[in-house]
Amino acid sequence: MSLRRPVRTVLISAASTLALLTASGLPHLAHAEAPAAAAQTPAPSAKPWAHEASDLAPDSRLRFGRMSNGMRYVIMRNATPPGLAAIRLHINAGSLNETDEQKGLAHFTEHMLFNGTENIPENEMLRILERLGLAFGADTNAGTSFDQTYYTLNLPRADEEVVSTSMRILREQMSRALMRTEDIDAERNVVVGEARSRDTPAFRNLKAQLALLAPNQKVGDRMPIGDLDVIRTAPAQRFIDFYRAYYRPERATMIVVGDFDPDFMEGQIRTAFEDWTNTHPDGAEPDLGKPEPRGTTASVLVEPGVDSSVSLYWIKDYEEKPDNRANRREATLRSLGFAVLNRRLGEMSRQDDPPFRGASGGASDFLKSFEATSLSASFNPGGLPRALQTLEQEKRRLVEFGVSQVELDREIANIRTALQNAVQAADTQQTGALAAGLLNHVNGDSIPTSPADDLALFEEVVASLDVAEINRLLTETLQGYGPLALVSTPVPIEGGEAGVVQVLEDSQRVPVTAREVAARQEWTYTDFGTPTVPVTTGQFNQVQATYYTFPNNVRLIVKPTDFTQNQILISLATGVGDLGLPKDSYSPLNIASNVFTAGGVGKLSADELSNVLTGRTYSVGFGAGEDQISMSGATRPQDLELQLQVMAAYFTDPALRPAPLERLKAAYPQILEQSRATVGGALSLEVPVILSQNDRRAGLPTVEEVQSFTADRIKADVVDALSAGPIDITIVGDVKPEDAIAVVGKTFGALPTRSALPQPAAGSDQRALPAPRAEPYRITHNGLPEQAGAAVYFKGTDNFGDRREARRVALMSEVLSLRVLEEIREKQALTYSPSVGSTSSSTYRDYGYIGIVAEVDTARVADFYAAVDKVIDSFAENPVTDDELARARTPMLERHRRSQANNAFWLGALNNLHRKPESEELIANFIPTIESFTAADIQDAARTYLQKDKTIRIDVLPAAR
Repeated sequence: MSLRRPVRTVLISAASTLALLTASGLPHLAHAEAPAAAAQTPAPSAKPWAHEASDLAPDSRLRFGRMSNGMRYVIMRNATPPGLAAIRLHINAGSLNETDEQKGLAHFTEHMLFNGTENIPENEMLRILERLGLAFGADTNAGTSFDQTYYTLNLPRADEEVVSTSMRILREQMSRALMRTEDIDAERNVVVGEARSRDTPAFRNLKAQLALLAPNQKVGDRMPIGDLDVIRTAPAQRFIDFYRAYYRPERATMIVVGDFDPDFMEGQIRTAFEDWTNTHPDGAEPDLGKPEPRGTTASVLVEPGVDSSVSLYWIKDYEEKPDNRANRREATLRSLGFAVLNRRLGEMSRQDDPPFRGASGGASDFLKSFEATSLSASFNPGGLPRALQTLEQEKRRLVEFGVSQVELDREIANIRTALQNAVQAADTQQTGALAAGLLNHVNGDSIPTSPADDLALFEEVVASLDVAEINRLLTETLQGYGPLALVSTPVPIEGGEAGVVQVLEDSQRVPVTAREVAARQEWTYTDFGTPTVPVTTGQFNQVQATYYTFPNNVRLIVKPTDFTQNQILISLATGVGDLGLPKDSYSPLNIASNVFTAGGVGKLSADELSNVLTGRTYSVGFGAGEDQISMSGATRPQDLELQLQVMAAYFTDPALRPAPLERLKAAYPQILEQSRATVGGALSLEVPVILSQNDRRAGLPTVEEVQSFTADRIKADVVDALSAGPIDITIVGDVKPEDAIAVVGKTFGALPTRSALPQPAAGSDQRALPAPRAEPYRITHNGLPEQAGAAVYFKGTDNFGDRREARRVALMSEVLSLRVLEEIREKQALTYSPSVGSTSSSTYRDYGYIGIVAEVDTARVADFYAAVDKVIDSFAENPVTDDELARARTPMLERHRRSQANNAFWLGALNNLHRKPESEELIANFIPTIESFTAADIQDAARTYLQKDKTIRIDVLPAAR
């Protein structure tokens, strides 16, 4: 029995299916680096690099290589964050390579590669990596999709010990996996559990989508999770056959990005893999088939818990298009056209009485099986006819009248800004993101061009842009077999599929007219009063930040960093948030985040604001938290003043127009039903309320409460919440302190003087867990009868004072996670992915908890509780060892070190320092505090907190049908 396998996502949803069918925007913008290596003689069956037959050059920072056995590699030096490296090992095979008798074995084989090899015992593989600082799931992982399998290692250090050990483990997995019958049999229930947890309304919607788009094609019959009969019964030899056929050097590509000497890394790859051979026959390539010619066709999926949505598709035969300048030019023109369409659809969704809640369109090929153009919309119950008619007519409007130069100019400006920002940030892109982008390029046979080259190509395309050519391309793209209409609905619809076809046919007879383009307005939020300068300044030396106080009680913290060039993150906090609200009723303030930004500002709707600020980089977020009201933004140095102006406009003149609230009211019942349709969703709805003894601030409002809210009431609550207390602004990133001082002085520093922080409402700062009891709380979900969940919670501690105890509990929870995974997943196979964690409140004193949560088969809920008891007993029988502590602590510390090289970490860490200046030392001493704990300390924490007779247990069971 192995220790555990990584938590992985079988890539069957957004990234590899529906998103591909509806994606739009400039292609090939996941950048990485590239020096082309010296040409090498490929093995006879080695796969060529895409750039070898293209007029596009890869990024000059990349080093490409190919070994004599056919295995390829691409290496990139990148020092953000410093010292780290990311490995992605791509295998050119996925579920599409399976035979009918192998359905699910690509994914199952991926599991088995963590089950021991010839030279690494099954219980040691992940333990070795944990000792080096790789966290299970986060740093050690794998994934299987239709057309690829990949293995992920995020290395905390790129030194010889970590790199050579990681390469050795990967090599063992690729060529020396044991595939023992007893291990396969032990793993079957784990994979079955994974299949059970993934069988959600969204998954069933995806299956219905593929059934409509690809009948009698292989892609419609090869979901990566597989066939449960095959998973339960396939003999070991069938696994071995798949492994031998597809795990071979000529199908493998090693991707490594990080802070290392490329010569060193190339040597490590060659040392580990150059002698890899596979003498078994190469696996067959699949016959993907061709799409069936069809006219107007409809399919209706009635699935409780699914979002009400409709999609129109036009399908064509797949045409191979290599990645070159001509095809990128065409793709860019097409993406500009769809950007115009998507803006039109978005504006329609935000109008009063909209035809749908949201809509989008796009075109792409799907796994070389077919090409698809789609228009999709989500709608409220009863809104299908209008949504369907609007999509059909907007498609014809686009074909008949095209897009205008004014509309194109707006999209060109936005894409140009995004590309310019990418060029500015090129040298500080995150290592993990670069590795993920390279993996996509490798799998898609596309060329990782540099950000500078992408911008240059874009400018070349738009310099000779012809509106007529774009309109011609859009007309060609919006042709094909169809339209094929897929309707997903939680309740039956009148007329069924025939009714959908009739709506389409009736709509096609309605004439359409050209769209009017609204005149562009001006940005007028530039004057907020007399600018001021700080009256006091000082240093937070331990966190290398400077603070300033303006005369009106606006307080600013600035931390310049070089983590990401051209990025500035901003947070604003004021008021007391939930602490100013009653505990026994739901406040409209807590749903304001859903309507605040969408409501725009007094002089401009959200769409008007977007149009006015075309080509600028800014954003605004809003939230009502436990102890503050917050706003947030992200920008670049040249738009810093604009960013503060936009935030100040929302702060001083929020519109909170009725339309966003009306859209929320219409959608809210369906939102709750979608949550209730899965185990995890039901847990998220009710557990916070249970663990707070029915504190209404911790949960969501009822449908009736949302219906009773008005935009005026929400606006009054927001204005009141923003009116009192100092304004604390934190600015982190590529910023000069003098620039931050100037723009804050002209915006928030120019506002009237702020009051002191208000006092919390009586009793609002008190929260406690319910008393332990033997009887579990009962939650129901509306998913499948065999799906259930169970949770066990223990009282923890708060995060006040020196935080030492909270940190001890957090580290103990990491050790607990190791034991839970070993017992509950590996030994008993009760669940695919149990979750363990601790929460320590910095708002409510003496409030915190430790939780163990899992999705299980309905018949095995009691077994889960017994297994948890067994894990808790194990601490008395087998005290925490130094090795166990190291395997829990080292990844925890590496994760923290990695996060410190990120602007978002510092924004969150610093934004409360004016209120709690003592936190400065606590931010700085996290690592030494965690390092100070001994195995005895963690054993004592387990004895103190993990008491079986003082638990809160929660069942999540299927509702009666």
